Amino acid sequence: MAELTAEDRFLRSCRGQEVDRPPVWLMRQAGRYLPEYRAVRKGVSFLEMCRDIERAVTVSLQPIDLVGSEAVILFQDIFTPIPAMGVDFDFAPGPVMADPLRSAEQVAALRVPDPRESVPFVFEIIRTLRKALESRSIPLLGFAGAPFTLAAYMVEGSGSKDFASLKTMLHREPELLRELLATLTEMTVGYIDAQIEAGAQAVQLFDTWAGLLSPAEYREWIAPTHKEIIRRIRNDDTPFILYVNNGAHLVDQMADSGADVISLDWRAPLADAAERFGDRVSLQGNLDPCALAADPDSIRKRVQEMARDAGPARGFIANLGHGCLPSTPVEGVRAFTSAVRSLG
Repeated sequence: MAELTAEDRFLRSCRGQEVDRPPVWLMRQAGRYLPEYRAVRKGVSFLEMCRDIERAVTVSLQPIDLVGSEAVILFQDIFTPIPAMGVDFDFAPGPVMADPLRSAEQVAALRVPDPRESVPFVFEIIRTLRKALESRSIPLLGFAGAPFTLAAYMVEGSGSKDFASLKTMLHREPELLRELLATLTEMTVGYIDAQIEAGAQAVQLFDTWAGLLSPAEYREWIAPTHKEIIRRIRNDDTPFILYVNNGAHLVDQMADSGADVISLDWRAPLADAAERFGDRVSLQGNLDPCALAADPDSIRKRVQEMARDAGPARGFIANLGHGCLPSTPVEGVRAFTSAVRSLG
C-alpha cells in the first residue's frame, strides 16, 4: 500500500482499516524519565507546569524526536478540570484532597463549569500542538480521567491500595456515589468535547482504579458511565480509546463499551483479546513498563510477540500496559519504538 504518514497509520489503526504496520506511542511518554523533561520542569510545580502553555507544549512534543513516538498526547493531569468544580487539592505527588467528599452536601455543591472558561489553557495547548504537528503529519491525542477514578481520589482523599472509603460509600450510600459519578460524567463529556473542538484527533479515557471492582460491580457502577460518555461524544468520527488499569477480568465489558480501541494493561492476554474481540474493536498495549529495562534484543522479541498476538485484531497500536516509570531507561523506550517501526 502507499506509504502512510504517522497520522494516517494511527487513525486507520483505531478505525480498523488496513495499515502497513502498527503505530507506536507510550502512555506517560512525557515525564520524569527524560532528562529534557526534568530540565523544562525545573523550578515550577506540577500544577504550574500544566498551566504553562509554552512548557506544556514543549514537553508534549519531546517524545517525537527524543524517543521516536509516533503520536503526541496532551501534557496535562486527569485532575486539571477538577478545581473549577469547587474541589481544593494539591499534589504530593499524587492528588490529595483538602476535604474528601463524604457528604451529600459536598456532592450537591459540585459545579459543572464550561471547561472553555475554567481551563482555557488546555485548549490553547491543543491548538498550539496541532499547528506544530500539522507539517509532520503526527496525530494529537486528548484525554480525560474516568468518573470512577476521579471519584476514587475525591472520596478517599488521596491514593490508596484498596480505596476503602470509596468502597464503603458504594455499599453504604450507593445513591450518593451515583450522584457523584453522574456529576463527574457530565463534566467529562464537556471536557472531552471541548478537546475535540480544539483539535484533538483522538481521545483516551483513563480509568486507573476501575480494576478494583469485580466484573459484576464494574457492570453496575462503571460500564454505564463509559458507555454514556462514549455515546454522547459521538458527534464526529474522532476515535475513542478506553484504558482500564488492572482490568484483565474486564476486557469483555470494555469491548462492549462502544470504544473504537480498548487499551490493555500487561496482565491481560493480548492474543485472547484479539481472538475474542478483535473483529469489533482495535487493541492497544500492552508491554509491561518494567520490560523496557531489558536489552534491545529482548525488547524487539517482545514487540514481535505482541504484533503476532494482536494479528487477529482489526487494528493494533503498540503501547505499554501502563505509563513509563520515572526509572524507565530512555534507551529502552527508544528500543521499543524502533522495534515497532521495524515491523512490516
